[in-house]
Amino acid sequence: MSRSSYKDGYWCKLAYWEHRTRVGRLYTVTEPSVHIFHDLPKGSGFCLGFLGSESRNETVRRTRMKIGQGITLSHEHDGVWVYNRSEHPIFINSPTLAPVNTRGQSVHKLPPGYSIKVFDSEQEVSRCHVLGDGPYDPHSVRISFAKGWGSCYSRQFITSCPCWLEILLCPPR
Repeated sequence: MSRSSYKDGYWCKLAYWEHRTRVGRLYTVTEPSVHIFHDLPKGSGFCLGFLGSESRNETVRRTRMKIGQGITLSHEHDGVWVYNRSEHPIFINSPTLAPVNTRGQSVHKLPPGYSIKVFDSEQEVSRCHVLGDGPYDPHSVRISFAKGWGSCYSRQFITSCPCWLEILLCPPR
């Protein structure tokens, strides 16, 4: 999939959230890969440390400090990959990571230094999913930093996580 096969020349937009509040504007990604991190100098990319919020609490502040070098998102021929560059795990929910006919959210923990294909462009994404928190988008991937959610955690929904990222993939034309 080349960039030219996507609307407006971008392959995804990124939204950064703190609990239920989106912080900052959508970040459009046109390059094949992007680094998402907390502070400079970690290279070019989406620096979350520059995003201000008037209602930031101590839990969010502590979690933001754990983002560190963050993640790298990469658009490859077979889908979208994420590499965890942080010193803490990240937690991922994606329609193509979930087993077929899953009810509820399937959240995967990715340790530091590992990568995973978070969106398989060849896999059918019109599977039946029932999510308990907000609308469902078959082209959206959610990643929380350092804090998990779902049936195995005290936080049932990603909106209870202090810091998380929503990756809004642009469907092919």
